[in-house]
Amino acid sequence: MVEHVRDYLEQHQDRFVGELVEFLKIPSVSADSTLKAETRRGAEFVQQQMEAAGLESQLIETAGHPIVYGSWKKAEGKPTVLVYGHYDVQPPDPLDQWQTPPFEPDIRDGHIYARGATDDKGQMYTHIKSVEAWMKTKGELPVNVVFVIEGEEEVGSDNLDRFLAENKDLVACDIAVISDTSQYAPGIPAITYGLRGILACEVIVNGPRQDLHSGVFGGAVTNPANGLARMVAALHDDQGRVQIPGFYDNVIELKQEERDQFAALPFDETKFMSDLGVKAVSGEADFSTLERRWARPTCDVNGMVSGYTGEGPKTIVPAQARVKISCRLVPDQDPAALTRALEQFLLEQLPAGLTMQFIDYHGCKGLVFDFNSPYMAAARTAIEQAFGRAPVMIREGGSIPVVETFQSLVGVETLLLGWGQNTDNLHSPNERFSLEAFRQGTLASALLWQELANIQV
Repeated sequence: MVEHVRDYLEQHQDRFVGELVEFLKIPSVSADSTLKAETRRGAEFVQQQMEAAGLESQLIETAGHPIVYGSWKKAEGKPTVLVYGHYDVQPPDPLDQWQTPPFEPDIRDGHIYARGATDDKGQMYTHIKSVEAWMKTKGELPVNVVFVIEGEEEVGSDNLDRFLAENKDLVACDIAVISDTSQYAPGIPAITYGLRGILACEVIVNGPRQDLHSGVFGGAVTNPANGLARMVAALHDDQGRVQIPGFYDNVIELKQEERDQFAALPFDETKFMSDLGVKAVSGEADFSTLERRWARPTCDVNGMVSGYTGEGPKTIVPAQARVKISCRLVPDQDPAALTRALEQFLLEQLPAGLTMQFIDYHGCKGLVFDFNSPYMAAARTAIEQAFGRAPVMIREGGSIPVVETFQSLVGVETLLLGWGQNTDNLHSPNERFSLEAFRQGTLASALLWQELANIQV
């Protein structure tokens, strides 16, 4: 039966690409209130495609953009798989850096170029098409499926947690699947088994009630910019270790098996530096670059501003300085506890004569899944058959908060199966998605349903 599915996918691939083109034409920018109707049109497109594939589907209204829900639950005794994705996209700015308009998809050099091509319309769409292939050739799926496709991922998913908490019966499953990550490199498929968590905050340091003449008052009052610079400098020691008290207390150290896996991956550090335009790598001592990027906690300044930043000099003591800080976290660090510890640490570094305001933005925990689980084994088999080589097992340095939500609210782990590349210009001009990866990802998805059906639940 799998051969019939393969044949169907091959025969209809051109149509799938044409449908994706139509999907990518919809400017479903969730952050832009003037495009609310277009964002809804993106949801309606997804619902229509689900129904055409043979799923029961509905739009579920939220306080923001709707959630598209689809399901097929007739495989008695078989696992239930929840597929998550999002139909909203990032704003396309800056427009002048696009080679072709962001919502006029262009196919060139074996890629489709458009906003949302790989994040996440193209990747998510592979799973709808794989369901279609099974339903049109067999009339049924080997597993039960639930689709939750939201329209607010790019603006924080404010309404998703509420939907999941209030509809546990609708989203009950044995495993979740997300395709919103990347392969390790061209020709090297990957399964991501770990994500870093995050905490994010802003610190505002105030001094005099207004900017002061640096000649008249300089040296007599504490300069907020100078003070904040010292506070930020205190966050790390000379070995790159974060100095927030308790920061490393609950860190799960890398197993030697994982360190060996990372070391075996093809990684050219010289090319890495060249691609980024830097002269050296840096970070926590005694760890490799991949280990630092994927599996060690960090603390970074994301933005810092104070005083006059226009053209030419303006000799002042600024009244205020502010900094945005984020920490990437690993299991089992607690973002709430570390946010409090960061605030207290900075307060203790605050120079006399200044006051501090601390703004807590958001946080989520880091996660690591068992890469020897039967679900991981099923995914490895499906990907190897579709891509022609076994996937490598990697971690991701970024955060996907919904993965923690699935674990905490739904009680399931997630298969992170990315078909794109880190070089696909996600969130940037000229976003793209390989048509070959689109084909391989759709086949891998179809094969995954068969492999998961062999797991006893």
